[in-house]
Amino acid sequence: MEGVHTMKSFITKYRNYICIIAAVLIAAVMTAGIVHARGEALGVKMDRLQSKLAGEVFRFHVLANSNEEKDQELKLKVRDEVIAYMKSEIPDSSSVKETKQWAREHLDKIEEISGKVIEREGFDYPVQAKVCWCDFPDKSYGDIVFPAGRYEALRIEIGAAKGHNWWCVLYPDLCFTSAVNAVVTDDGKEELKSVLDEEEYKMVTEPSKFKIRWFFFG
Repeated sequence: MEGVHTMKSFITKYRNYICIIAAVLIAAVMTAGIVHARGEALGVKMDRLQSKLAGEVFRFHVLANSNEEKDQELKLKVRDEVIAYMKSEIPDSSSVKETKQWAREHLDKIEEISGKVIEREGFDYPVQAKVCWCDFPDKSYGDIVFPAGRYEALRIEIGAAKGHNWWCVLYPDLCFTSAVNAVVTDDGKEELKSVLDEEEYKMVTEPSKFKIRWFFFG
């Protein structure tokens, strides 16, 4: 009986503290649940955006033979020649579907141009150009950020294709050959606006602000 009396006395004395601790624990559990749910919901929104973008853009991917400096320099020279060719040949009025079709129809020419650059620079690497679905990480193009995921791309593989690669977007035109000039043109932004709603556009142009705003305010 004495033990029961002691326990009752302890509970009575520290009742307020116990209630506060219990309330804090309950609040922590509820907060963790809300944070988890909001995080999952944001992930779903980003996945949906990526899926939509994958159908509206066409990316460009150049893989170097290796990470040696000479191979990385060669990669950029191939990139420059191919981009110059495409910018002069792809009609300005092309849609994403037409741009992809143009690329498929000119793979041989793209390989020829790439091969000439490789030979001119004193290498004998094989080169392959193809249109395929590729996995891309989160990538910034000027002030536009595309979420990670699978996108269809024109892919050029130089030699063993084991080196660091280079990315850009052929449609809409977000390709830069110089980091100094990495600014998305107004035309490129307008093309993105035409296929994305207002919220989706903010997700790619202001990703950090959007995630914070949406996480806390929905």
